[in-house]
Amino acid sequence: MLPFLKKKSEAAAAPSVPAWHPNFRNFEKLPDIKVVRTAFFVNGAAVTIALALLIYCGRQEWQIMDLNAQLADWQSQIERDKPASDKAVALYKKFQAEELKINEVNAFIKSKPPVSDLIVHLGQTLPANIAFDGLDLRENGLVLRLTVRGASDAALGYATTYLDQLKADKELAAFEDVSITTSTRNPTTGRLAVEMFLRLRPATPAKKP
Repeated sequence: MLPFLKKKSEAAAAPSVPAWHPNFRNFEKLPDIKVVRTAFFVNGAAVTIALALLIYCGRQEWQIMDLNAQLADWQSQIERDKPASDKAVALYKKFQAEELKINEVNAFIKSKPPVSDLIVHLGQTLPANIAFDGLDLRENGLVLRLTVRGASDAALGYATTYLDQLKADKELAAFEDVSITTSTRNPTTGRLAVEMFLRLRPATPAKKP
């Protein structure tokens, strides 16, 4: 009895192995049973990229067309306003030339002291032994014609002293040099006739605008 019981228990303990059978399925030909296919995502991404590129290119093209339209409008305005602008530039250049002339005249006038003030100042500072015979304001300076009383040496000394006085006079800063040009004795009066020249400083040229 024991051998039969042993065999039965060994048979019950043996693992159950499924029967083997060949797999004849061709997975490449089997239908795709996915709910959403992979091709859908690929095609969707491609369409999205294509639409984005199309929108971008279209926007760039629209901006280029808008810029071209603006450029054409500006060019037409430039061509329309060019004659008036050229005329204004020509008038401005003419104005600059006239302004330069006026500035030169003003500089020349300002470089010369007022004659009335000059006569008053020279009369107030004139020494006792010297008298004015004439005054001639020229383009480059002032000519003083004087009569000096006294003997030859004394009269010449008075004239030289007056010359130094004029050189040191701060009211005559417009003149850069003072000199005696002639000195002669008048045979009729016996007095010394002296001519002095006060040279004006050159006017500063007007700057071109």
